[in-house]
Amino acid sequence: MSVPVTFLKGVKTARAAQLAQLGVHTLEDLYALYPKSYEDRSAVRKIAALRDGENATVCAYIKRTETRTVNNRFSITNIRVYDETGSMNLSIFNGKYPPPLLCAGELYAFYGKISKDQYGFHMTNPTFTKYDGRWEESFFTIQPLYPLTKGMTQNILRKIMAEALKTAPPQYETLPVGLLKKYHLMMRGDALRNIHFPRSMEAMQESRKRFKFEELFTMQLMLLLLKDAEDRVQNGISFHNPDADAEISAFLRSLPFTLSEGQQAVWNEISANMDDARAMNRLVLGDVGSGKTILAVLAMIKAIRSGYQAVYMAPTEILAEQHYANISKMLAPLKIRTLLISGALTAKEKREALAAAEHGEAQCIIGTHALIQPSVKYQKLGLAITDEQHRFGVKQRAMLSEQENTPDVLVMTATPIPRTLALILYGDMDISILKTLPHGRLPIKTYALENTMHDRIYQWVLRLVEEGRQVYMVYPLIEEGEDPGICSATERFATLSTGIFRKISCGLIHGKMAAAQKDSVMRDFKEGRTKILFSTTVVEVGVDVPNASLMIIENAERFGLAQLHQLRGRVGRGSHQSYCVLFSEKVTERMKIMEKVSDGFILSEKDLQLRGPGDFFGVEQHGLPPFRIANLYQDADLLKLAGEAAFHVLRNRTEYDEFIAYIRKKYPGRIPL
Repeated sequence: MSVPVTFLKGVKTARAAQLAQLGVHTLEDLYALYPKSYEDRSAVRKIAALRDGENATVCAYIKRTETRTVNNRFSITNIRVYDETGSMNLSIFNGKYPPPLLCAGELYAFYGKISKDQYGFHMTNPTFTKYDGRWEESFFTIQPLYPLTKGMTQNILRKIMAEALKTAPPQYETLPVGLLKKYHLMMRGDALRNIHFPRSMEAMQESRKRFKFEELFTMQLMLLLLKDAEDRVQNGISFHNPDADAEISAFLRSLPFTLSEGQQAVWNEISANMDDARAMNRLVLGDVGSGKTILAVLAMIKAIRSGYQAVYMAPTEILAEQHYANISKMLAPLKIRTLLISGALTAKEKREALAAAEHGEAQCIIGTHALIQPSVKYQKLGLAITDEQHRFGVKQRAMLSEQENTPDVLVMTATPIPRTLALILYGDMDISILKTLPHGRLPIKTYALENTMHDRIYQWVLRLVEEGRQVYMVYPLIEEGEDPGICSATERFATLSTGIFRKISCGLIHGKMAAAQKDSVMRDFKEGRTKILFSTTVVEVGVDVPNASLMIIENAERFGLAQLHQLRGRVGRGSHQSYCVLFSEKVTERMKIMEKVSDGFILSEKDLQLRGPGDFFGVEQHGLPPFRIANLYQDADLLKLAGEAAFHVLRNRTEYDEFIAYIRKKYPGRIPL
């Protein structure tokens, strides 16, 4: 429903701008602004029956009130109330303004959180209404609590929502009626009324179940439709080639290391996929430092020795350069020509590089995702490898299918995702999980410390730099003032690089810098000209700097466990023992987990439990609709039911053609026809 919110009575330009801050532009957006929680004022409790910590409604008479002003700035009103079972105290803090008139001897209803101390029960800043011969019935209902923005209050938003449901009630159903009956789900109209203004807590739960199911079902159906479209593609490539396999075996024997058990198992899966005539679409989920690059090299050799070209796409220019340096060195003994296409090339060099790719003179081409733009042509592209899938969109990958023969796609990500979540987010792909670290890697020692330890750690930094090592210092914010009390990279760089580290070459990198500037800073650090790098999380997916042996992360409590693990993986790339220091105001259980656990997949499971997938991993960046209410971890049972429903719809697609067409129209460009 694309009706603008200004259609509603009382929603003028200023109010519409406030709603826009909440992502609400149309009535459909408004309906999907689900309450984050509720106040259940429907059950009235006697004072004697109250419990510490609960939220409750109490009907009581006022015995006395006393208001005092603090520093001539704000008032505190203390109130004693009673009913036939006992008495309690209330406190109202009203800032600069006096509280509304509260009269002794009058009957009121109060709602708020109950606390208990030596003086009995207490309620702070309650919501209340006065008995005026009759009660205001709307007070004794279940009230929604919405996310707010500046200038918007709960009461204003409730009135807008009530007006919308009254004057423009939803007229259509968005799920097949058969599924509603099979899974005992509310109709959309009833569900919207009961999620925003529940008639009971049970009705609220049922309404939330319906919308959670719809989100989980829609996501899984879209992924199944994607996978179904890819499975129906018959013009894939078979790289079955015994000579290539023999050369790969010889190549592996020539390496100064052997594949780990995990690497060998994943390579077997990739090789079998490539032998098949159907186009490969495989994701390799590798923990930080698990050794994915060698698997990419093996896949490229297999494709190239079968007469095809291979491309390797990195998320940044400097990472592309790093991969080029490593991969070209490995492929040189096999007489495979490797080419780098980057923004650093002159116009003449770029023309020559593009011509080499188009005429087949270059067999392995490395660059960023610009490699699959229409301007870059290949003689015979057979394999596309992308590094860090979540930096690329679904559309870029879909462009590959425009080739005469659909190239095999191999996606590498170092983001440790729980397998259950990966199966959902990447439901259109085959998945390999690479957990074991390569032989000889030293585990990173992690220490969670309170901020009082800064001076000692800074002295350690001085010693490490003197020994020839390099150090990352990571901050949650770019600039001071973004969030008071939180460390910023620019402020600490300015202070420390002219203070205790003034005799050391320091660098600064953050997301607001131009790409060329970031590349220059990272190159200085990689090549050892900079010894200490002050940074935001822009180094999360970064360049290998084997000489960096210490990472210090400030305000570590601001990051998820998976992100801390990802950052920590920037060190430990060389032969020296590496360390990670997590600073926070107070060492919490979450920080202690980081000290004990080095397995990224275990940490990602913990992260999912503690933070939920919304914070942990963006669904939207996969080209899927965002979750407004569902939680992949908490709603695991519903996720399974929604998956069954999605499979049912796909198996019986002729019966659900109209619904599938509706989904395609609602999310244009995300599902191929």
